[in-house]
Amino acid sequence: MADDVRLLTAAFDPAEELRRFTAAHPRAGGVVSFLGQVRQDDAVEALELQHYGPLTLPGMERLAGIVHSRWALDGLLILHRSGVMRPAEPIVLVAAASRHRRDSFAAADFAMDHLKAESWFWKREQTGGVWRWIEPRPQDYADLDRWI
Repeated sequence: MADDVRLLTAAFDPAEELRRFTAAHPRAGGVVSFLGQVRQDDAVEALELQHYGPLTLPGMERLAGIVHSRWALDGLLILHRSGVMRPAEPIVLVAAASRHRRDSFAAADFAMDHLKAESWFWKREQTGGVWRWIEPRPQDYADLDRWI
């Protein structure tokens, strides 16, 4: 079980990260990935994610452990940005490698649902030069509840 869990403050290249991840897991029959990026919307000028350092990376690592306890994975990749990002910039990349595709799909989906609803990040967006805080949506919590 090889995990790569990172909290980043600089942009990353999703294609390169996924290339390295898949190369590290040649025995995996299924690799599933999810890339979250800042929406390119006429109104959104920027997105900022803040976090509390002593909790964030350890929390992400605990999440990876939970994912491994539920699915048989060859590897798991969780990359998450913090700081200010512009439209079309990557925010999060989750990838799961397993012998069989269903484990990869479920593991990546579970990880994203937890990152979205139970995360250690505070998010705000800038529109019209004004920043406003964004809370998780009710749907984010409903998505999380399906794993109980």
